[in-house]
Amino acid sequence: MASVAGTKKFWLSCLTDLKNRGVTDIFITCVDGLTGFPEAIQTAFPQARVQLCIVHLVRAALKYVTDADSREVIRDLRNIDQAATVLEAEQELKTFGERWGAKYPTIVKQWTAKWPHIISMFDLPPAIRKATYTTNMIESVNSVIRPCFPCWGHPQPKTRSEPRVSPEADLPGDSRNVEEMDHADSQVERRPQPLRHPLRRPYAKDAQLTHDNFSNSCLTQNS
Repeated sequence: MASVAGTKKFWLSCLTDLKNRGVTDIFITCVDGLTGFPEAIQTAFPQARVQLCIVHLVRAALKYVTDADSREVIRDLRNIDQAATVLEAEQELKTFGERWGAKYPTIVKQWTAKWPHIISMFDLPPAIRKATYTTNMIESVNSVIRPCFPCWGHPQPKTRSEPRVSPEADLPGDSRNVEEMDHADSQVERRPQPLRHPLRRPYAKDAQLTHDNFSNSCLTQNS
């Protein structure tokens, strides 16, 4: 109970911030079962209707269902929210309890306890009901804009590979990584080399000057 009260206090502070920014009323909200959120909404905006996300409710129910029964359980649960009226939805919930109540009583208890927040969408026209029975639409928008805000604390997509650290990087006086050294080597390789004189031939091993041939060359020039 203490954790629920603390969570409700947090959501209530968020909703109070919205009111301070000018939000005076909310017609209907769709939440995904966050603890304390529906209670905080009804405290901050008493006239607001709270609709629980049907997709999250079905997903949470599958935790108690075996793989062999999952398809049929999903079909029977979707018959509840796809009903035309509240009376038909109540009848579908009763039918679900008669079929699965003995095997999966937890699902029946959860949906019965949350029933007031499940049937809020039936007060709306069918066209609007499709946009309010699940939070998938806003979650799709958040998945697109979330990477643009690093302050949200979500991991960012990597644009390049992590630098490879050289084994010698831990040695004193050498903290460079391999990428830095490769870059430096490539710069050295691309550095323009000095041009040799086109008429000057490099000395061959057998043409190196010695003391004798240097003296002979000097005598030849003087004569």
